[in-house]
Amino acid sequence: MTSCIRPGCAGHIMGTGYCDTCGHRHLEPRAESRTESRSESPPPPPGPGEPPGPQPTHAVAGVGELDQHGLVLLPDVPAPEGGLVEDPRPPTGGRRCGANGCTMIVGIGYGGQPAPAKGRCPRCGTPYSFLPLLDKGDLVAGHYRILGCLARGGLGWIHLAEDTSADGHRVVLKGLIDVHDALARRNAVEERRSLTGLHHPDIVRIITYVEHQAPAGPPTGYLVMDYIGGRSLQQLFDADDAERVFQGRPRLDHVLTYGCKILGALQYMHERGLLYCDMKPANVIHFGRAIKVIDLGAVRATGDRGSAYVYTASFAPPKEEVDSRGWHVDSDLYTVGMTLQALARGTEAARGLAPDSFRLLIDRATHAEPRARFRSAAEMSRQLWEVLREFRSLQFGEQLPESSTRFRATEASLDAGLGAIPSLGHWTGRPGEHPAGLDVSPPAAAEVAGALPEPVPDPDDGAALLLDTFPPDAPDRVARQWPRESRLGTPETALWLCRAYLRKGAQGEAQSWLAEAETLLGERAAAYDWRIAWHRGVLHLSKAEVRRAGSCFEAVYRALPGEYVPKLALGYCAEHAGEQRTGRAMRFYEAVWARDFAHTAAAFGLARGHLATGDRDAAVRVLDDVPATSRHYDAARIAAVRVRAGVLHGRAPSVADLRDADHRLPELHLDGGAADGESRARLVAEVRENVLHCRPKSGWGPEFPTGDLLGAGAEDALRTLLEQSFRQLAAQARTAGEHGRLLDLAHAVRPMSRF
Repeated sequence: MTSCIRPGCAGHIMGTGYCDTCGHRHLEPRAESRTESRSESPPPPPGPGEPPGPQPTHAVAGVGELDQHGLVLLPDVPAPEGGLVEDPRPPTGGRRCGANGCTMIVGIGYGGQPAPAKGRCPRCGTPYSFLPLLDKGDLVAGHYRILGCLARGGLGWIHLAEDTSADGHRVVLKGLIDVHDALARRNAVEERRSLTGLHHPDIVRIITYVEHQAPAGPPTGYLVMDYIGGRSLQQLFDADDAERVFQGRPRLDHVLTYGCKILGALQYMHERGLLYCDMKPANVIHFGRAIKVIDLGAVRATGDRGSAYVYTASFAPPKEEVDSRGWHVDSDLYTVGMTLQALARGTEAARGLAPDSFRLLIDRATHAEPRARFRSAAEMSRQLWEVLREFRSLQFGEQLPESSTRFRATEASLDAGLGAIPSLGHWTGRPGEHPAGLDVSPPAAAEVAGALPEPVPDPDDGAALLLDTFPPDAPDRVARQWPRESRLGTPETALWLCRAYLRKGAQGEAQSWLAEAETLLGERAAAYDWRIAWHRGVLHLSKAEVRRAGSCFEAVYRALPGEYVPKLALGYCAEHAGEQRTGRAMRFYEAVWARDFAHTAAAFGLARGHLATGDRDAAVRVLDDVPATSRHYDAARIAAVRVRAGVLHGRAPSVADLRDADHRLPELHLDGGAADGESRARLVAEVRENVLHCRPKSGWGPEFPTGDLLGAGAEDALRTLLEQSFRQLAAQARTAGEHGRLLDLAHAVRPMSRF
């Protein structure tokens, strides 16, 4: 297998083109822009250690450009003027003493008095001080000249300084709040050891660690970091001029872009065995068009259960959870979810399904059960990136096609016959002589179950590659080898067998293998594995248990809020439940179709939804957007003719509808051979029959489309043309019964003779 080329990633490139570890796509260098080909999938968000490269790929007027990774090109935030703290004050609420494990809170005012800046711990007597130990003009390590205090960090004062040995280059010195605080000293040492080796474009650079001897007391250690001259996300989103910076209210795609960049930084740290622990809007600086994650004072090694945790309670998992299980990767992702939720509160209203997808993403990141959360920053970033694309397509009409990393592509249109030429049974199988109305019902549940995309096998499963060597329609062979071949005894094999038996209609065997997959995963893991929910949903669909299937697909949507496939399945379930008029089915179909016009199953779902409300024009507009490169292009054009000329909910087409149908029908490519000639004859017969039986008593009027298709609109002329059509269809009959029935219809519409 090809190894992933991204820095720090030990994964391999799957057959889908995506890394099985970091989740990012492997791209060969190419000169063309991704906008030159609609079928080209764009690159994913930047990976760990990868520079952001804000090179715009395209723009939508007034809504900002996207960079080469498909993220929003952020607004330019200049460095603020001033910003130094004139009167450093003690922290509100005090701090824990920490001397030799003392848990007493010091620095609290009593009796209405202000909190003292320094003093002694009432419990252990250790002196404390919240005052900065450096004054303006002090020289640290011989060349860092202090300019003043920037802010008070979680573990110490943050000073702005200039490096006199580097032409006044500005740096930040972060020291301890109290040199007597043993916990703070220990954390500072850990910072020095673990952070000076971090080099990521979205993480503040730690230059060095220095000590400074004050006139009195022990020496104090300081981390020297790059100065980032911007504003924290908290300051930026709370500022009075936020609308000026963002040229309006911040949007959801801004928040999602921040999230992808933050997660890229955290993934880099996680791969190096570090946990950030204190993500919040105040710890991310937006400067220029970039961001930096700052304040690394809470960073700890993965698996460290000995040192005290430093985090902000309002952004962290519950204290009870941290105390019982410690801090993990999913704990970091929890803080990212809370950070994005806080930023999103002030954003501009978004349309369509994107707000729901974002909410579900946050719900998964901050789920009360850690097993239900994202497993890695890369996994969460991928879903953020997908929701960003959903937002942009729904909000601004951008087409943003991409291949799913979770599901294989499907070629099914699920048009429910709307895009098909009527068969002879359309006439020979009906009881009466009058045409039936246009059928706008959804496809059968079993058809959908067989047409939905299949999940991509888990590359970490030992049988994933082996299964590709078996024919998909021969599950019995694999089932026989199951007990003899150790490599096959995996959850992916059981899920493969579940799908294979479903294709054969063997629902009992499929159910058994799905249960086997759950057993192999373990009950607790299976409860939060979206693959189990997906297969259970497809199994319910195959039994026409649509409501139960919908509940399963909802679980998949909650786990993968950015993926389009669960939304396609939910659109169908909502449509089957008659929820077109409430808009629920349409919202799901629209979210899929707006992103990529290659997903024609969503196009036909949208068209049926519009037809359910009697809106022919909207249905045809959707069908017309099916690209000429699609294999379902002709089906969409046929459907447009049938929609224009059909009887919809008992209502006849308008003259304008008929004119459009008359214009479209000759452009259909249906005369490539004998079979195509038969197809054209059947479609013409359907149009003529609808027009004759819907003809108003007063006639169609002067705007009626006269010509070879419909004549002049007079009743006798229409009857003559339809009689000819039925005789043509009779020539296509395969049985004597069909032939006789079609001739009977021809005689029934024949104009009355006059003598």
